[in-house]
Amino acid sequence: MPIVVDLDVMLAKRKMSVGDLSEAIDISPSNIAVLKNGRARAVRFSTLEAICEVLDCQPGDVLRYEPDLSD
Repeated sequence: MPIVVDLDVMLAKRKMSVGDLSEAIDISPSNIAVLKNGRARAVRFSTLEAICEVLDCQPGDVLRYEPDLSD
């Protein structure tokens, strides 16, 4: 998938666990894990906004485009 989720990187930089983020943005740890592991099919802007607010980052710090060069 060309969209790469760097949520684990931002969590490590902020020394925050999935559980801490989960509590801060009121989303289940399992849903954050789905996003963190790149298995999410979509993300709400309100969720992305909450993540950025808590982690003090920009959306581009959490999500990035990496083209699939195998074509």
